[in-house]
This record gives sequence, structure tokens and C-alpha cells, in this order.
Amino acid sequence: MIPWSQVRLDALGTVERGRSRHRPRNDPALYDGPYPFVQTGDIKAAGLRLYEYTQTYSEAGLAQSRLWPVGTLCFTIAANIGDTAILGIPACFPDSVVGFTADPEVADVVFVKYALDYAKLRFTSISRGATQDNLSLEKLLSQQLSIPPLDTQRRIASILGAYDDLIEVNRRRVGVLEELARGLFEEWFVRFRFPGHESVPIVDTPDGPLPEGWRFSKLPDVADINAASLKPKQAPECIGYIDIASVSPGQVDAINWMPFTEAPGRARRIVRDGSILWSNVRPNRRSHALILSPSSDVIASTGFTVLDAREVPFSYLYQWVTTEDFVGYLVGNATGAAYPAVTAATFERASILLPCTELRKRYGEFAAPLHRQKSALSEANERLTSSRDLLLPRLISGQLTVAAAERELELAA
Repeated sequence: MIPWSQVRLDALGTVERGRSRHRPRNDPALYDGPYPFVQTGDIKAAGLRLYEYTQTYSEAGLAQSRLWPVGTLCFTIAANIGDTAILGIPACFPDSVVGFTADPEVADVVFVKYALDYAKLRFTSISRGATQDNLSLEKLLSQQLSIPPLDTQRRIASILGAYDDLIEVNRRRVGVLEELARGLFEEWFVRFRFPGHESVPIVDTPDGPLPEGWRFSKLPDVADINAASLKPKQAPECIGYIDIASVSPGQVDAINWMPFTEAPGRARRIVRDGSILWSNVRPNRRSHALILSPSSDVIASTGFTVLDAREVPFSYLYQWVTTEDFVGYLVGNATGAAYPAVTAATFERASILLPCTELRKRYGEFAAPLHRQKSALSEANERLTSSRDLLLPRLISGQLTVAAAERELELAA
């Protein structure tokens, strides 16, 4: 068997920093054009391949940067150091990102991505600075990676990539389901193009023009707000704790299991099937999630307001409290300079549009299965991610043979 080699990244291909030469960097003339501008946060949020981005460059932006081709491996060296993704689209990126182009004669770019992921802790440790963590190109290239022959690289990349490809397919399906639920909600309850709308007149109300029979009501009229709190004497021995840091827009990223005696004092909010969590702190970050089929020992932080639908389907309530108008209401009523926050009282004062009962019911019957399917796909991705993360260090370190890993993948499939 040919031994693995210890080599620097630049022995495997071309390594260059991204370009963002214009100062000031926030010059509006650089942005809002046709060219994707990938930043460190986009790379962190991506899977194996990066297709989504939050900013674009104009012609002026491109002129002071560079458009990198599909297949370029992006590696962050500032902010969230050590995150990686392979460009699935041509894109620009700043000098806080390193671009790697593999030499096809010696390296497989997907394998190199996983090798860098395996070395992330090492890169993080050498990047620590007195004021701000930063990984220079020199420090990056001072480190060696353990690299097998090219054929073995490709086999390892194929195994680990199979997990990430499944994760990406599921992520895209989740996006489609979200769009279907949101799209029908907007069609029926924002544009008023619901079934039979042609025969329902629009009438003037104190809240503006609405279809006849529709009205606004206070949120507590249709939903329970922080309905149940866990009493310590009734707490289970072990709980699954959801804190604010574990929730990003539209999803719970992690449930932290721990003995109740070791849980924070804020672990008190009881959640049920269909509960909606909304972070009280910094509502502009949109940290909210819909909880479906939780076990009885899952408990949320008191840093959330928990909403439980009562007179409307949970899917209708969830769509309403995540609209731009509702988010704007929360942001506008948040108080505090450093950490603007809302309280349960903010939700109690909020209003909700109530269409006719039959239309609410029809929407719930359509959207609830979509949300449950989305939840199932997200859970599947958690399992796939866990399996990949267990496999990656064993493969990249050579502790597990490729043949054994291929057998594991066949069994998993």
C-alpha cells in the first residue's frame, strides 16, 4: 500500500487570497449588481457546495475583485476561521477568504475540503491573536495535511460526499416545502386571492380594506402565550434544552441533552406539538422555530416566548408571526440599546388577521403536512450529519480503511 504523505496545501494546487481592494469596503457603488459576492457567513452556512449568497457586486465591485470559477474551494481565515465550501457558482470573495484550485494530477478538491475540515481545530488554535483572531496565509501554508494517493482521495471524497449530497438534496426539499407553505399563505391572506374570492366583496374596516367577514383580533384571543412552565419538583431527570443560541431563522439547530440539575435556571418553558418559539432578544435576527412532535422532556429557555395555537391552525399562526410585518412590529417595540428585546406583553398586544373559519381550516390541512415533512427531513439531515462527522476523522486520519467505509455506506443506504 502506498503511504500517505505530509504536504502543504500549496503542493496540491494554487492558493490565493480573495480580493477586495477598494476602500472604503462599504462603498455602495460596489454592490447590488449581477455578480455573487460570497462572504465568510455564506461559507459557514453552506454545505459541501455553495450556491447561496447574501450580497452581490456591481461592475465596479468586480473591477476591484475577481470572479472565481465553479469548483474553487473557499476557506475562511477571519471571523469564523476554518470554514470551507466549494463554489457551485462563479463568485467573488474578499481577502478574508482563501481560494484553492486543485491540481487535478495530485489532488481531489472534495478530499482537500474534508482534510481542511479535519484540521479546523488546529487552524483555529494557531490563529488566536491578542485583539482579533486571524489566520494569515503564511500560517495556513505552514501547516501540513496528511494526503493519500489520488485514487484513495477520490474514494474517500466519494464516501463523505455521498452524505453531503443527501444532506443538500434534503435541504433543497425543505426549501421547496417552506416556499409552498409561505406562497399559499401570501396568495390567500395577503393578496386575498383565496378560493372563491371573486364572490367575496372587499369592505372598508377600521383596519383597512378586508374581504367581507374577515377581521383582526388580538393574538391572545387565538393563541396561548407562555402557557406552561416546568416546576423543578416535576422535572424529569434529564432534559433536552433549547436555548436562544440553538435557534436560527425557522429551525432548531441543536437540542442540548443534560441532567435537569445541571440545566440553566432559564430551562422552564414547556413546549408541545405545534408550539412556536420566538426569541425575545434581538427580534431582528428572526430566531424562531416551529416545534413538532417533541418528546415530553424537551424544555425551552425563558428567553423565548412560546405560542400555542388555540383557535387557528398552528401552521397559520406560524406563518403569521413570521411575516415581515409581524417581525417589523416586534423590532419596532423592542427596548434596550445593546440588546433590544421584547416580552410576552409585546406578543399579547399584537394583532392577527382572522379569515373565515373554513379558509383557516383549509390552509391548515394543506400546510401542516408540509411542515411535518420538513421536520422529518431536518431530522434525517441531523442523522446524516452525525454519521458523516463520525466517519470523517476516521477516514481522513487513516484509522478506517476506505474499503471498510464503503461497506458502512452501503449498509447506511
